[in-house]
Amino acid sequence: MSATQPTLILTHDGAMQMLAAGIKKAGEIGQPQCIVIVDASGETIAQLRMTGAKFISLKSARTKARTAASNRAPSAGVPESFRTPIAFATQGEVTGIAGGLPIVIDGEVIGGVGIGSGSGEQDMEVANAALQAIDAKTF
Repeated sequence: MSATQPTLILTHDGAMQMLAAGIKKAGEIGQPQCIVIVDASGETIAQLRMTGAKFISLKSARTKARTAASNRAPSAGVPESFRTPIAFATQGEVTGIAGGLPIVIDGEVIGGVGIGSGSGEQDMEVANAALQAIDAKTF
């Protein structure tokens, strides 16, 4: 087994493309959103609270993005029976709320995107638009 491996990383340019696409989709559906993009380690690369979006949703969008990046799966995929215990155990750092998606390129998770302030369906629509902007896998 090798001591190192090559990895893909999400650049700030990619994160900006994702923000722009998310903003555009949120405008099209008439729902201002909070958009957070994290790298594979959960660190925030880009975030924005659109005018009119709920300010507290910035925190939930970040948690959704980090959950998706960490679990390498949509945030809503956290099983219902684990949601409360895992939220408690992680001091609110993991959620089962819809709106967080992993950023997957060539089968590799390079980060996560979290959207908050709309319904779960609206959040997912904006998250998928952000993923499409960089040709990442959509959900």
